Amino acid sequence: MSQRIVIENCAVATVDAADTEYASGHVVIAGNRIESVGAGKAPEGLTDVVRRIDASGHLVTPGLINSHHHYYQWITRGLATDHNLFDWLVALYPTWARIDEPMVRAAAQGSLAMMARGGVTTAMDHHYVFPKGSGDLSGAIIGAAREMGVRFTLARGSMDRSEKDGGLPPDFAVETLEGALAATEATVDEHHDPSFDAMTQVAVAPCSPFSVSTELLREGAELARRLGVRLHTHGSETVEEEQFCKELFGMGPTDYFESTGWLGEDVWMAHCVHMNDSDIAAFARTKTGVAHCPSSNARLAAGIARVPDMLAAGVPVGLGIDGTASNESGELHTELRNALLINRLGPHREAALNARQALRLGTYGGAQVLGRARETGSLEPGKLADLVLWNLDTLAHASIADPVTALVFGAAAPVTASFVNGEQIVENGRLLHVDEDEIARSTRTEARRLAAIAAQA
Repeated sequence: MSQRIVIENCAVATVDAADTEYASGHVVIAGNRIESVGAGKAPEGLTDVVRRIDASGHLVTPGLINSHHHYYQWITRGLATDHNLFDWLVALYPTWARIDEPMVRAAAQGSLAMMARGGVTTAMDHHYVFPKGSGDLSGAIIGAAREMGVRFTLARGSMDRSEKDGGLPPDFAVETLEGALAATEATVDEHHDPSFDAMTQVAVAPCSPFSVSTELLREGAELARRLGVRLHTHGSETVEEEQFCKELFGMGPTDYFESTGWLGEDVWMAHCVHMNDSDIAAFARTKTGVAHCPSSNARLAAGIARVPDMLAAGVPVGLGIDGTASNESGELHTELRNALLINRLGPHREAALNARQALRLGTYGGAQVLGRARETGSLEPGKLADLVLWNLDTLAHASIADPVTALVFGAAAPVTASFVNGEQIVENGRLLHVDEDEIARSTRTEARRLAAIAAQA
């Protein structure tokens, strides 16, 4: 019999298909699964209860799910702060091209720590910079996620279009077509777990239309489908990208992606800011997912993604932090609020998104685009026990009657407890499995080391 943890006397937002909520309810965890969710106290007569949590003053939600990120950028935060995307990439690629395994490990620890202490239970990293001789970067990232205790998807990225081919990365920062495909397949073989309660999965993830060849996109899609894993890339982030695709390929990004096999229910793309009606219709028809990154889009002046129109059309949409060189806070819970507010600046105004839609983007929507909606993203019996207790009995929140409104519209709420796979990883805002102060020291050290190396180049 699995040991049980009983959480009671809390507001509960299940984010199930009916958006079921309980003003005062309970959640019972049995092993690594949710056993029951409902109104009032937990059922009588439960055996093997090892812990009871009186969660008065709290809201319990599914854990947040980050659907787009670049961890290595943690050690280049605060640079090129007044640039658009292409200028920002040109400014930073020469520095990023000098990363190594200790840097990437420290950056991954910093990125994961910031997310986990803010309620993220499933994280992902799109890592695509693999300088020659830099070490086992994928292993370093996966190891950091394992130590943190979060559920994790590594989107094993790649680039083979450098400056000499008309791309943006320096020539020494890219892989060959054959090398990228072989290394990606090896990463899937070594690390991907297809099981229901997998803690680590791998996706195939060439970086973007302007940093990879058509052959890498096409053969990458074929590789992913042969291996049975998901596909991820950047899409339609800026007007400059659209112009690049039209000049080079004679078509816009969505048509180009479709021509290379990159639309489908096993695909999700980051940003998707500049999408016309036919683009959105194509994503809806193929069930291609979107990782919406509102803060990064604003930081790089990319624009406002048409999230309300995507949702209305049936496009799966999750939330992403994006790299912390374009979203220095590194937090996903603040993206709930930013997604709602920024989308209200668009044509739908106050009807663009509401609090519950924002929460769904950050939970079930993320599970959808990562291909894990059967397992997580909502609080339902049989799903994995990934959940967060948000303290709303605080100065910042106590006068807001509706708990979901308090969570989304209010200040960032403290995390009293966060559970992944039934194991607690956060208590009263502090990480339980790693030393936050040591991570802060190591990220500062590695950031300074990278800056010094880049300055000497």
